[in-house]
Amino acid sequence: MLVLILGLILFLGLHSIRIVADDWRTRQIERIGLNRWKAIYSIISAIGLVLIVVGFIMARRNPVILYIPPMWLRHLNALFMLIALILFPAARVPNNAIKAKLHHPQVLAVKTWAFGHLLATGMQYDVLLFGAFLVWAVALFAASRRRDRRLGTVYPPGTVKGTVITVVAGIVLWALFAFWLHNWLFGVNPMA
Repeated sequence: MLVLILGLILFLGLHSIRIVADDWRTRQIERIGLNRWKAIYSIISAIGLVLIVVGFIMARRNPVILYIPPMWLRHLNALFMLIALILFPAARVPNNAIKAKLHHPQVLAVKTWAFGHLLATGMQYDVLLFGAFLVWAVALFAASRRRDRRLGTVYPPGTVKGTVITVVAGIVLWALFAFWLHNWLFGVNPMA
């Protein structure tokens, strides 16, 4: 569990800089340059992510059951994942109404993913992983919305084309994960 915790601290701590030290981040980017900042950020993020994956695999060897969710919550998680996987591309597809309305759909995707998985799983390592990401996503979303208000950020209205592309991309991602990738990557068939 220690490796998983260390990975979460490193990854989520780094990704919390905009929550707790946005001015410091801006000064560092001005001091060392955006490309250098992105390189350092990417390297530390990758190390944190590797530690999370390795720590999660290690923790699965010694499972501790905290609760046993009913089967219907596992199926409800499939709906949460459909929503999350539509929100995720909404952050990148230009001119979609989802981003225009929600402003930070990728953070909402993480929040939805984490919440759904907390409902569907009950192992100690699951609660630690998904609980940490849920708390972080809630805090980041609130901080991002405050920053938008402070800066007067305006999001362009979405188009039908951008929104349809976003939804179709999300459904395709969901189908890939639900029927193939999740089982292949994590050894868990979410549709069983």
